[in-house]
Amino acid sequence: MFARISTIITILFFAMLAAASAVPRTDPPPATGSQCTAVGGDVNCCNSVQDASNPIVGLLAGLLGIVLGPIQGLVGLTCNPISIIGGGNSCSSQTVCCTGNNFSGGLLVIGCSPINIDL
Repeated sequence: MFARISTIITILFFAMLAAASAVPRTDPPPATGSQCTAVGGDVNCCNSVQDASNPIVGLLAGLLGIVLGPIQGLVGLTCNPISIIGGGNSCSSQTVCCTGNNFSGGLLVIGCSPINIDL
């Protein structure tokens, strides 16, 4: 009897955990470089920013052996980190704040939001 109850509780726990992780993030994206670093993100200069559902993003991820899964939002392509402290850097493409994983040295960066910074 006790084994059945603990099994049911364990299943419910993992079901609630899965449901909580599937809830989309509703926090507004950072608007500046200092806000980006405050939320644990990295400021990047990306040659292209695409929606995660774009077939090109899926193709590139597949070629790199990355399983993206059901992610939403923007993905940066061919990104380079920017230091917002001290200046001296410039971005002629799209400046973004990325809070997700960085693959292959910036070739594909997950969880990006456009930001405005004056470099």
